[in-house]
Amino acid sequence: MTEKNDLTSSKMSPWDMFNMEVPEDHMPQHGAHPRAAKAIVNSEAWTDARPEMNLSSFVTTFMEPEEVELAREHILKNHIDHDMYPQLFTMERRMVKWLHTLWNGPRNVEPYGAATVGSSEACMLAGLAHKWNWRQARERAGKEATRPNMVTGGNVQIVWKKFLRYFDVEPRIIPLQPGNYRLTAEHLDEYVDENTICVVAIAGQTFTGEDDDIQEIHDWLDDYENRTGISIPMHIDGASGGFVNPFCYPEYEWDFRLPRVQSINASGHKFGLVPPGLGWVIFREKKIFNEDLIFYVNYLGGEMPTATLNFSRNAVQIALQYYGFIRLGFEGYQRIMMKTVENSRYLRDLLVESSYFTIMNETQRIPVVALTLKDEYKNFNEFDVSAKVRERGWVLSAYTMPPAAEEVRSLRVVVRPHLNRNVLKGLAHDIISACKWLEEHGGNTTPPALHSHSSEAYKVAPSKC
Repeated sequence: MTEKNDLTSSKMSPWDMFNMEVPEDHMPQHGAHPRAAKAIVNSEAWTDARPEMNLSSFVTTFMEPEEVELAREHILKNHIDHDMYPQLFTMERRMVKWLHTLWNGPRNVEPYGAATVGSSEACMLAGLAHKWNWRQARERAGKEATRPNMVTGGNVQIVWKKFLRYFDVEPRIIPLQPGNYRLTAEHLDEYVDENTICVVAIAGQTFTGEDDDIQEIHDWLDDYENRTGISIPMHIDGASGGFVNPFCYPEYEWDFRLPRVQSINASGHKFGLVPPGLGWVIFREKKIFNEDLIFYVNYLGGEMPTATLNFSRNAVQIALQYYGFIRLGFEGYQRIMMKTVENSRYLRDLLVESSYFTIMNETQRIPVVALTLKDEYKNFNEFDVSAKVRERGWVLSAYTMPPAAEEVRSLRVVVRPHLNRNVLKGLAHDIISACKWLEEHGGNTTPPALHSHSSEAYKVAPSKC
């Protein structure tokens, strides 16, 4: 290495290196001192939002000092390498059993599941399992097995639209209606048929935080089987609700207590209280996850199974989820979740009492406050409010609802555990002050132009209708 490229012998000071010009279209020719490189990275991110003030996100933005130390100790471990890091794999297997129990899985079966890269991978794995099971059942019965479909609601998260397109499953997405932003059994008879691989219902939806009518959907599918002989499973997308419902509403049957619920996903990095990105997929029993979807590899050491879409991944989140379960236990999670839901009601009441807003989620199930401005306010909108409070550092989601409720706009606040009453009082003050300013001066923020795809079949009724 020449002196010019040798960072240890460079005559340039860290201050000079900090002032280096960072090129746009190619990697820098020469390196920099570690302190200078760190300072450059951080300086470019100065104008980003502070994670703890980003209330548009469900993702955890708080870590205890012990978690930071634990992350540093495990950051170089590749979780797929079970032969080298068998204890982390043991932790994962143990947590699968814990979650199977938490979600009331049957006791006389072998639990099965996996830690995934966010709920997105978890949803993909569940969808593939149901597609494989449907296809093989059809083939055994000597029936046509090339036109699978999946039924869900317009409030579904984008990952399911990805799954449907990537894995060639016909989307049967039931549009929403203004005033009803969750999937019910009302239109299932128009969408469900013998080619339906499963019905996906949501526990804690993105838009308003509400649950779909899981029991009603389950009962409708029971009746459908009695009428037709066709048994259709359910998957519960509990990305947000999976770590709230068990602790706040133990008597509420949304999980494996319902026999048709064959799989559940949840996000450890949301109300599981782990930094991103960690998801979980848990099956009612091992046989639900088709053996054809499991691969065995031997080139990392001993032979090991792999049943995820992703291969190499960091082991940090596995260690941190294990830490969280041990650190808090059931009682700790329950205390945190109940207080966070209580705090969301507190914020919701302050904002509704301001007279500017109407609440959208009448059922306060998870810590989400979804609001829409009252019709009388014509000179500003929810996007203006979001932009105005950004001046104070807060990041709040403003968006239009999915088809066919696009005319409805929403302002959403995700109340996470690191927010206390005093902070929420200040947040409510900032939102109300923004509304008062906009009421006097008006706003000019327009909703962003949205992409549309002709292949998004949820915009029309399915071909059978």
